[in-house]
Amino acid sequence: MIQSSPARLALLIFSGLILVWTALLSLPIATRSGTPTPLADALFTAVSAICVTGLTTVDMAAHWSLYGELVILAGLQIGGIGVLTLASILGLTVTRRLGLRQRLLAATDTNPARTAKGTSESQAVGLGEIGGLLAAVALSLLVIEAALTLLITPRMLAAGYDLAHSLWYGFYLAASAFTNTGFVPMRGGLEPFATDPYLLIVLAIGVFLGSIGFPVIFALYRYVTGRGAHKQKHRHLGLHAKLTLTTTIAFVILGWLAIAALEADNAGTFGEQNFWQTIMSSGYMSVMTRSGGLGTVDPLDMNGSTLLIMDMLMFMGGGSASTAGGIKVTTIAVLFLAAYAEARGYRDMQVFGRSIPVEVLRLAVSIVIWGATIVAAATITLLHMTKLPLDHVLFEVISAFGTCGLTTGVSEQVPDAGKYVLAATMWAGRVGTVTLAAAVAATSRRRMFRFPEERPIVG
Repeated sequence: MIQSSPARLALLIFSGLILVWTALLSLPIATRSGTPTPLADALFTAVSAICVTGLTTVDMAAHWSLYGELVILAGLQIGGIGVLTLASILGLTVTRRLGLRQRLLAATDTNPARTAKGTSESQAVGLGEIGGLLAAVALSLLVIEAALTLLITPRMLAAGYDLAHSLWYGFYLAASAFTNTGFVPMRGGLEPFATDPYLLIVLAIGVFLGSIGFPVIFALYRYVTGRGAHKQKHRHLGLHAKLTLTTTIAFVILGWLAIAALEADNAGTFGEQNFWQTIMSSGYMSVMTRSGGLGTVDPLDMNGSTLLIMDMLMFMGGGSASTAGGIKVTTIAVLFLAAYAEARGYRDMQVFGRSIPVEVLRLAVSIVIWGATIVAAATITLLHMTKLPLDHVLFEVISAFGTCGLTTGVSEQVPDAGKYVLAATMWAGRVGTVTLAAAVAATSRRRMFRFPEERPIVG
């Protein structure tokens, strides 16, 4: 299976880990009360942790014991860096070498745009560079989370927590931010820090770094240090890194301005804040829609127009091969570039002095269609089950699909069947529509003939 369909193996490993984590969270020792957690809640939390979503059906601080919190923390770390990437890192650590099979597995996890046979049509990182990428993944995880912990812990001490709790909360929030999970271990969540610029900026930086993706972090590392697989006189970033950074920053700014404008007169959110607090809060919430989920404002208090803007931002998500979910910002970028090329009459898509193959456009269209289909099916099912307002249900479903974790409270209100629907949506959003399609297809088929060409009328 490693050779024939690495994508299918990825699905099996993710699903197997979810089952293991469900069993661990179902144990009486995992709860403060010492009673077993119901299956629907244990499964939902396991999927939310492994798929780094952050949605929950129980009070995280009140329900889970220290053992349960450790299990959840381990799950979000494994899910955040990628199961196959983690397996390759462990293999490299033990054997001090990386074989072709391990390289293929890691390439599958860090290069989502792959064919069904596991060969890459347009890789951001080549097979020869997978060893360096894995080292970057491990190093970035350790360094960034350690740095975030050191920055958050003093703020926890200043808030009145003792040293042990401050370190624990600091590390938990650091891991939750960098993996874009959104779990908060403190009672009351982040509400006491809603207007704290220091903590919000630190968490936003952590979420942003996690959402751009490990290939981009690897590319930035090579750009800064001048190291790479190929000796070059002039440093430069690859197309994937440029496209990811440009699109991510653009959508963060657009979301920032839209949320600030739409919520400026809302007394339930930013209406009572001064200008600078509104700018800070709206910018923070825009970053959280990358897939962070560490919200400081209850979406239920927001206007319907703002929820729709956040729906679109969460659906787009973050960068490819990142801890973020969604259809990925590069997918949207490719679609915009295709529309621009068509409007100008160009035969191909061009950006940053490079042409993008038409196969990438076909893949982007497929991802959007699959993603929209999953969101529509889950939304219709939950609407029929719960009779809740459309904007609340749609927000929750897109948050699940985009593994974001921002919530309108629907997860806590739905029956067990609804929890399974949301869990399946989180699973589909995390493993990725491309991986899902590749695992189902398993092989690519080529016809030995072509039919006569004829153009239908479109538009």
